Amino acid sequence: ATVNINGAHIVGISSKDVVAVGANGHEITKEDVERVEDAATVVQLPANPEIIEVTPRSYQLDGQENIKDPLGMTGVRLEVDAHVITALAPHVKNLEKTCEMTSTRPNTFVLSGLAAARAVLTDQQMENGVLLVDIGTSTTNLVVFDEGDLQHVSVIPVGGNNVTNDLAIGLKTDLDVAEQVKLQHAVAHSGLRRGGAEQVNVKVGETEHEFSTEDIDMIVDARLEEIFEQINQELKNIGRAAKLPGGVVLTGGGAQLKGIADYAKQALQLSSRVGVPAGLGGVSEEVSTPAFAVASGLMISDLLGNDS
Repeated sequence: ATVNINGAHIVGISSKDVVAVGANGHEITKEDVERVEDAATVVQLPANPEIIEVTPRSYQLDGQENIKDPLGMTGVRLEVDAHVITALAPHVKNLEKTCEMTSTRPNTFVLSGLAAARAVLTDQQMENGVLLVDIGTSTTNLVVFDEGDLQHVSVIPVGGNNVTNDLAIGLKTDLDVAEQVKLQHAVAHSGLRRGGAEQVNVKVGETEHEFSTEDIDMIVDARLEEIFEQINQELKNIGRAAKLPGGVVLTGGGAQLKGIADYAKQALQLSSRVGVPAGLGGVSEEVSTPAFAVASGLMISDLLGNDS
């Protein structure tokens, strides 16, 4: 199986390295490319690192820059500019053990955000510059592409469950009731409500609960503000705040919150839309939603892996 990996321990590192590939007239082979990519993984990593994926941005051959595919070219000095994604080794080992308990053999691990990106982003968006935000249960994955290449990955340890927990605490109710409040009545901003604040009802089991939309909106807005402030800070750190022509694409269960695209547009000052999986024939409408972007991306990653 192709398995997703997630968590705030994920780190993306830019790396460059160079190898000698032979005398004049040497034709670059697949082995040469693999060797220079392996060399790029020899970087200063956090304690107990495990390399999940190495994504080449471009190659340089004897001073010629911005080569996307050096196979078949001739030269003596091959350099790669790559993005190396690492995870903490104990997390990887625990995930492997979990797979073994279900008689599943991991073929490869893929970062959740990258899987979602493969399912919803177009080549044109990645060329123009785009941010993918996958709002999951307990994390929010950020993936930035520009000029067709992976530029940055990050995982924020906040997700949809935090909104549910906040509602449970703020409304003084049970978690299962808070989850239904989120699913049925939460919105990304109160401007979406017609007629202003009102009382809404949620029925769980045989019990009906009543809440004020004003209280719901205040609680949800506080958590969204925190999430999008962290997203904006990540973009500032890499010099791309409000500077991605392809805008932001939102996926994950959290992207199904009403009005989330408008909220993201205002908070990040970028064009925004909710992304749904594409490129898989025969997929039912039930899974053609933002919540299934990662799962769909894993299927695409598996197909790409088999092709290679």
